Amino acid sequence: MLRLFLFTPLIALGNCQSDESVAAYGAEEETWVLESIAGEPAAASTTLTFPETGQIAGKAPCNSYSGTTDSPYPWFEVTDLSATRMACPELEAEGTYFAALMAMTQSEVSGDVLILRNEQGYEMVFRSGE
Repeated sequence: MLRLFLFTPLIALGNCQSDESVAAYGAEEETWVLESIAGEPAAASTTLTFPETGQIAGKAPCNSYSGTTDSPYPWFEVTDLSATRMACPELEAEGTYFAALMAMTQSEVSGDVLILRNEQGYEMVFRSGE
């Protein structure tokens, strides 16, 4: 009986899955609107959301997209990025956005601002679109 009592908390901890990503630190339940990439104003309307644990989604200049992110805050990594395949005049801006998003390695949430950055000092700045 004593063994069961001692191991029950360990079993419970093993079944707990908490979100340690940027979403849990203030980014969830927001629609983040891209303001700039590497100091340059966003070329077209682009959004980023965290719809559920470990997931990202949004609207790039031409296409909707989704992906996976589960790095513990403040780290940031996108994997399994996929997008619809519509053509539009802003395809170059969309390519720039996706390349930058995949290169980001850190995140910071401060009020209504989300900043993604990498080791080379490049930043993507988003503002809450509420």
